[in-house]
Amino acid sequence: MDLAQSPADRAFRADLRAWLTEHAPPPMPRAVGPDLRARDLAWQRSLHEAGYAGINWPVEFGGRGLSLARQMIWFEETARAGISHVNSLFVGVSHAGPTIITCGTEAQKARWLPPILRGEAIWCQGFSEPEAGSDLASLQTRAVRDGDDLVVNGVKIWTSFAQVADHQEMLVRTDPDAPKHRGITWLVCDMDQPGIEIRPIRTLVRESHFCEVHYHDVRVPIENVVGEIDDGWRVARATLAYEHGVANLGQQIRLARTVERVAEAAEARDCDAATWARIADARADVASLRAMTALMISRIARQDLPGPEGSLVKLRYGEVSQLVHTLGVDVLGSDGLEFVPDDDTLVHGYLASLAATIGGGTSEIQRDIVAERLLGLPR
Repeated sequence: MDLAQSPADRAFRADLRAWLTEHAPPPMPRAVGPDLRARDLAWQRSLHEAGYAGINWPVEFGGRGLSLARQMIWFEETARAGISHVNSLFVGVSHAGPTIITCGTEAQKARWLPPILRGEAIWCQGFSEPEAGSDLASLQTRAVRDGDDLVVNGVKIWTSFAQVADHQEMLVRTDPDAPKHRGITWLVCDMDQPGIEIRPIRTLVRESHFCEVHYHDVRVPIENVVGEIDDGWRVARATLAYEHGVANLGQQIRLARTVERVAEAAEARDCDAATWARIADARADVASLRAMTALMISRIARQDLPGPEGSLVKLRYGEVSQLVHTLGVDVLGSDGLEFVPDDDTLVHGYLASLAATIGGGTSEIQRDIVAERLLGLPR
């Protein structure tokens, strides 16, 4: 894959940049509720109407069928416009949709994919549990077959935006006697039904988008199983590969902007040579992260599914995010002690970065994946 931009790519970037100037969404509400849901769905509808939804989704599933290079441009320009990609649309557009395209039936694709792109449905993820986070295959939420349904009981945690979601991509244990990586099923659970209890979790940065979700005899039709029953680990690996893939690029752009804001603060404070050396290292770290992502995108373009390279990018992003935000707080000094609940502030970014090596799979798990699947080392 040639990552050099063609004249058509440059024209696409210019058109997108001009469109974003006129159509950027309003700021995201702090509270997770009806206003946030309405804002995010309206934004997705505007993207769809303008032809910017599903940039690299296949045309037959409602996307544009464009290259990953164009998708990369989309993430770059939206991040440049100050639009966060970590919102209530993220799971549907970047996780569930691509997984269903890869692993779902034709009926499932026709049922679930168009509403995602048209801004008609929000998805959340039910993977982690109180006793199964990094060791995801140890999950214990049970699903027992009863006629044409699976009856689900258990608890999920760290479920982002469950309060406003219509559907959930979910992992359940359907064979408790099988080895832990087997006997797992990937299914779609409708969130608006009896037996689901949602408990928001307040985080360090005073947000409540994370939730703990309890399931009490929740019924899920067998037709909502993606892949086969007891074959969910294979499908989940596809989901996790997409989670650590190209969508991380927007966060990298924001990280690069943060480094430059730190440099501006350092100049205003007449910081010493040691601080400027740290800033130079931070710039190099961000540049190397972008280069790693470009290499990953090049490899994805030659295969049907993102590979384990995403774990390498995710691992490095967590480390660099913490280094950059720690540097920013050090430069700000006492001016950085006041917390402002705005994800574009350095202090907010610093507090949020503390979870960057945990959320989405800990750094230890990412190192295991890199060692086994990239380097070929023994388990």
